[in-house]
Formats: sequence, structure tokens, C-alpha cells
Amino acid sequence: MGPEGEGSHDRHACCFRAVYMLSILAFLAVAAADVGPAPLPLDTDPTVRVLVEQALKNSPDVGRADAAARAEVDRAPQVGSLPDPTLTLGIQNDGFNGIQIGTMETSYWQVMLTQPIPWPGKLSARSATARAQASVAAGETARLRLATTAEVERAYVDLLLARDRLALLARLEALWMKAEGLARTRYETGGGAQSDLLRAQLERTRLRQRRVALEGEERTRLQALNRLRVHPLDEPVSTQRPLAAFSDPALRSADIAVADAEQRSPDLAIAALAVQAADRRVDSARKDWFPDFAVTAGVMPRGSIEPMWTVQLGITLPVWGATKQSRGVDESQSRREADLRGEEAIRLLVQLRAQERRTLLSAALQTLDIYRGGILVQSDAAVRSTMTQYQVGKVTFPSVLEVLRGLVVDEGGYLDALAATQKLAIADREVSLAPPDGLSAGGSAGSMPGAASVSTGGRASASSGSPQPAAVPAASGMSSGM
Repeated sequence: MGPEGEGSHDRHACCFRAVYMLSILAFLAVAAADVGPAPLPLDTDPTVRVLVEQALKNSPDVGRADAAARAEVDRAPQVGSLPDPTLTLGIQNDGFNGIQIGTMETSYWQVMLTQPIPWPGKLSARSATARAQASVAAGETARLRLATTAEVERAYVDLLLARDRLALLARLEALWMKAEGLARTRYETGGGAQSDLLRAQLERTRLRQRRVALEGEERTRLQALNRLRVHPLDEPVSTQRPLAAFSDPALRSADIAVADAEQRSPDLAIAALAVQAADRRVDSARKDWFPDFAVTAGVMPRGSIEPMWTVQLGITLPVWGATKQSRGVDESQSRREADLRGEEAIRLLVQLRAQERRTLLSAALQTLDIYRGGILVQSDAAVRSTMTQYQVGKVTFPSVLEVLRGLVVDEGGYLDALAATQKLAIADREVSLAPPDGLSAGGSAGSMPGAASVSTGGRASASSGSPQPAAVPAASGMSSGM
């Protein structure tokens, strides 16, 4: 290459670097100027708080659990009360020829009252068992309320994600409109091919097709959220902030995360309360060995003859204790052992889920940093630079296709990573026992296939000069990234 060619190459390289740097600076300037409201945690957002309050107030499941818990509370005084007394009315008469009361000493009216009296301590033991069971029901209600709160927050994140994808689609439509204008200008001036213009128009048509699908998804997310708060399914819900406007969850140490999960876990609390209830049942079963009493008092009026009276004391005899009371104690002890094992199993599961969520949250936060500090800036700069280069004829239109589709994957993957990160924080607040969804549910893992397809599509387009629907992610890129 001669000196003139080398100089021309250097000038082109310098021009490209200048355009690239200017694109990055322009993007950073726009990002710095577009400072929205200060980020805040998702669970403190006023809209989310209102939605959660409505769901907790209107949810039939929460109402049913509250009623069941109240029923358990009302049961404790019942089992701790004495059995109802029995009133017995009767007559005893000598012979069948007439009423002999007042003439025969053994003929009389009978009025008797019998009051069963359990062995001292039995009623208090049964009442304590019922109160412990009521505490278990209250813990189950707390779990349901926490799960309902988390479900509303997840539904809100899904709604935000759908709306953010629609906003991203609007941005892509503007970029494709600009690309179509460039292709039209180059075609009309003889610097470009008609196929470039047609392909730009095709991409804009595909965007309209994807908008229909995204609008349908947005409606279904809205309906799911309205169902949770028991409102009309199509009632509008205003979202004041996009996903990116919420602060990232804080990453705690493993020990703190596990200790906090054990302390706040409703499931672990329910298991501990179930063990306490089992202890009360064991105490109550042991007291069943002791006999119960029955006190009977009665009076027998005999007309003109002086009345008679009676007082009786009955005692139950646990003669079948080997097959009844003894087996009752064994049953209660076995159930207590089962509850103890269950508590330990839940404790281990709570620890595991806390560790899993922390591990995935750490990866999610690192992924967001990579998006914000590199991928998004570089992807936007690549779009700006490539379109500038195409405008002056330095690159072909397939390069524009590739960077725009790459932008779909990068921006969509960032939105998915934001949603996945918030859902990990929601699961942590819920202290969920379900396996957590990681980045594969909404982050970089879902975007990687799309990114590979973009690269393949770019090479295919560059070599053949025509679009390759089977290779490029015209639809798959949007679905994975958006």
C-alpha cells in the first residue's frame, strides 16, 4: 500500500474513532441529562403499597384464613369449660292403679342434677392445646398475607416489564424509521440498493406485529394484578416509574441473610408453634389416665310425706387404659416427634433458600453492573456509529440490521435482569420456600441465544445480501430480550 493509501486508511480510522467517541459522549450526555426521580425500593413505592393494601383487604383467601384463625381462638374457651350439667326429671310410683304419691312412701317425684367434673388440670391442658393450635392458625394467616403481598409485587413487576418492553419497542420504531430514512435517501441518490429500503420497511412491519403481542401481554398482566386486588379485571393501573427507577436490592452477607430468614420465616414459626401444640397434646393425653368425676344431687317430693333427697359421686375407671389412654399418649408423642422433624426440615430449607437467593442476587447485581457500565453504552454507541457510517457509505445495510437487533437483545436483556433482580428481593422479603428464579428467568441467560442469532444473522445477511428469517432473531430476539 502506498503512502497515499496509508494516509487514506489512517484518515478513515481516525474518522471512525472520532464518530465512535462522539457517539459514546452523546449517549452519556443524554443519560446524565435524563435524571429521573431518586430511586427507591420497590416495596416502598406508594403505588405498590396501595395495591398491596387493596389485595390484603379484599382477598377472599386472606378473609377465609382470618375467619379460620378467629374460629380457633374461639375454640379455646369452649374446651376449657366444664361439661354442661344434666337435669333429670322423673316419677316413681307404686302399682298401676293410680298415682300413689303422698300415700305410699316409695312413690315420689324426682328432680336430679348431674355435673361431670374432669380431673383437676385436664381442662386447663385442653385449653392450652386449643390456644396453641390457634397460634398455628394465626401463623398460617401471617404466611398467607406475606405470600399475597409478594404475589402483588411480582404481578406489578410483570406489568412494569410489559410496559417497559412497549417503551423499548417505541424507541426501536424510531430507530428503524431513521434507518428507513437513511436507506431511502441513499437509494434516491444512487448510493444504496432498493433492497435496503425494503428490508427497513419489513423490519418496521415486524415491529408492528410485535407491538400487538406486547399489548396483549400488557393487558393480561394488568388483569392478573386486578384479580389479586379484587377489582374489575380491565381497570387501569397507573405506573409512575419504570423498572430502572427502582433501587437495586442490598446484598447482605450470607450469615446475616440466613439469620434474617430464620427469624422472619412464617413457615419456621408455624413449625415451632406446631411443636408447642404437640407438647400440649402430650400433656393432655397423659392427664387422660386420671379418672373424671360426676356429682349428682336430687330431691324426691312425696306429697304429704316428708320428701327424700340424694347426693351421689361417680368416678370413671380407666380399665381400658392399655388400649386407650396409653395409645393416646403414644400417638401424641409420635405426632410431636413428627412435628420436630418437620421443624428441622423447614429450618434447613429456609437456610438453603436464603443462600440460593443471595447467590443469585449477587450474580444479578453483577449482571446489572455489566449492562449499565458496558453493554448498554457500547450497544447504543454501536448503533449510532453504524448508522452514521452507513449514512456516508462506509458500511452496508446488513451491519445496521445487526446492531439494531443487537440493541433489542441488550436492552431487552437488561429489562429482564431488572425484573429478575426485583423478584429475588420479593422472594427474600416473602422468605419463600420455593426455588428462586435466577437470571435464566429474566436476565442474561435468556438473552444469550438471541445474541448468538444476531451474529449469525449478520454474517448470513452480509454474505448473501438478503434477509435470512431462520437465522436472524427478528422475532426470537424480541421475545428473549423483551
